[in-house]
Amino acid sequence: MADLSVLDLAFIPEGGDAAEALHRSLELARHVEALGYRRFWLAEHHNMEGIASAATAVAVGYVAGGTKTIRVGAGGIMLPNHAPIVIAEQFGTLETLYPGRIDLGLGRAPGTDQQTLRALRRDAMAADTFPQDVLELQTLLGPLDEGRTVQAVPGTDTNVPLWILGSSLFGAQLAAALGLPYAFASHFAPDALDQAIAVYRERFQPSEQLSRPHVAVGVNVFAAETDAAARRLFTSAQQKFAMMFRGQRGKLPVPIDDIETFWTPREMLQASAMLACSVVGSPATVRRGLDHILDRTAADELIVASAIWDRQARLDSYEILAEAARPEVSAPVAACG
Repeated sequence: MADLSVLDLAFIPEGGDAAEALHRSLELARHVEALGYRRFWLAEHHNMEGIASAATAVAVGYVAGGTKTIRVGAGGIMLPNHAPIVIAEQFGTLETLYPGRIDLGLGRAPGTDQQTLRALRRDAMAADTFPQDVLELQTLLGPLDEGRTVQAVPGTDTNVPLWILGSSLFGAQLAAALGLPYAFASHFAPDALDQAIAVYRERFQPSEQLSRPHVAVGVNVFAAETDAAARRLFTSAQQKFAMMFRGQRGKLPVPIDDIETFWTPREMLQASAMLACSVVGSPATVRRGLDHILDRTAADELIVASAIWDRQARLDSYEILAEAARPEVSAPVAACG
């Protein structure tokens, strides 16, 4: 079985606020740390009423400071929104405070809408220089070269591990060329999953950071004691995606008994396509779903997202998942299409 990790968007639940969401993130990180999960990532999103992790480095520091052994990081930082030296300083500081536990996943999408891009003072063409910015960031986090007059303090020679995040062939090709681990965002954009992984593995060039390809696959998991209970938990995510198509950015909705009364047929098709890489069900169903994903992708790691409204149900879901993923558990809901 592949390693299990967590992607937490610090969803703000209906009836709650950002403080509660961040406290829940730390609670979840401590919970999965005890269960043996490998890493815990937070993601950069801006102007999202229902997501509390916009100041991603701050949120990473909060979680790292409240845990002991689990790796903590960004999944990811949208590098075109920032000067590489600023990210080097932020994550160099985190690595200095929590040595050997910090990851830095990098994406080139804005993580927001066009109006917010202007508020971020983001150059509309910044994504075009993403490969060069990754290399600059890598240099700033590496040893100080002779003659280099600009350095990140802290940051220089912290060698924070970099990841490339993506949902297309571009990220796969870049990760392969630079010899970096690659995380595919199949938890919301699964279409190019197989092709991107194949390209990454075929073209991978070993580097100082990584000697062989390392693939992490994003998957939504909603686990409960019964299939019916898990399907009800899943309706929060289904509502959230349907609301996106309506131009609504609310908080994470309370689950409902019948999703068919909420969305239109078109919304159902759109949301279901984006959520195709999801495992929803009882422990036995979850194990079958995990086996299906791993048989298809041979992933080294699964990055698990769980947009579950209820605090205890979310903790329970990750515990059920950890138990279902144990090698001695015998292995149908198809996952990832």
